Amino acid sequence: MDKSNQAAITVYAPASMGNVGVGFDLLGAALAPIDGSLLGDRVTISNIDTGVEFEQVGAWAHKLPTNLTENIVYQCAVFFLEKLQRTDGVKLVLEKNLPVGSGLGSSASSVVAALYALNEHFKQPFDQQALLLLMGEFEGQISGSIHYDNVAPCYLGGMQLMLNTAKKVCAPIPSFKQWYWVVAYPGISLSTAKMRALLPAQYDKAVAIEFGRYLSAFVHASYQQDADMAIEVLKDVLAEPYRAAAIPGYLDAREALQQQGMLTTGISGSGPTLFSVTDSLEKAQQAKAWLEQHYVTEQGGFAHVCQLDEQGTRLV
Repeated sequence: MDKSNQAAITVYAPASMGNVGVGFDLLGAALAPIDGSLLGDRVTISNIDTGVEFEQVGAWAHKLPTNLTENIVYQCAVFFLEKLQRTDGVKLVLEKNLPVGSGLGSSASSVVAALYALNEHFKQPFDQQALLLLMGEFEGQISGSIHYDNVAPCYLGGMQLMLNTAKKVCAPIPSFKQWYWVVAYPGISLSTAKMRALLPAQYDKAVAIEFGRYLSAFVHASYQQDADMAIEVLKDVLAEPYRAAAIPGYLDAREALQQQGMLTTGISGSGPTLFSVTDSLEKAQQAKAWLEQHYVTEQGGFAHVCQLDEQGTRLV
């Protein structure tokens, strides 16, 4: 197929919260700052005669491997050309806008944007489920194990519940449109693998039952649109008790946000980004200002007032 006149396309993949507190490895949500700014990575693809050309730019490109062949986006392109047995080539430019090791689905954003762009460029050889499985596989190479709680919402948008059944990876659940999710990244990086290592190998039966009750109640409340119940059970009994002290300033911030009237606060993914929920825009703005002053400690840190990104990954 002649692609000599095919125009370059750019794909945007939003940041995401894994776990969403209550749903360890089983719940994820995509984020959209309400000021319209894009919080996520972008990948631009164009055709070349042969092989793979790759370039990394953007605010956080300096944190990526300097050997470009080690970048997962480059590896996605090599895989695609081999899988489709193409003799022509592609050039990919990754605009790295999400900090690495932030708890905002940084690796998922890069992988999802790259594979979505490649799939569009080559006229969608993979259907949605097949592409989602591929995204999980590639993202797992970075994070150390395959979990879809960042990849699925990043790709599909909204709040996603992981099903991991034979026919379906995930399904969307209703979200609370009146909620504001304030997210704050302090500017430090935490390794997902190291944060996972803080968790116990086994849990007490009572904790397992509590986890099941909170997650099922949260899903039920989402379908009933019972915001009070959803907030009451939006608790993390599996990860936060073991990770909170390892995130500088988190416990103090959680306490301060509660005093300001925020409804609940939790760790986004494995941290250090935190999220805090409110149904008041005024309180959300106050929380953002407090976090910028007290929780954001390093250059490159930020806070955003967000709602859920219902669109997911898209052409821009």
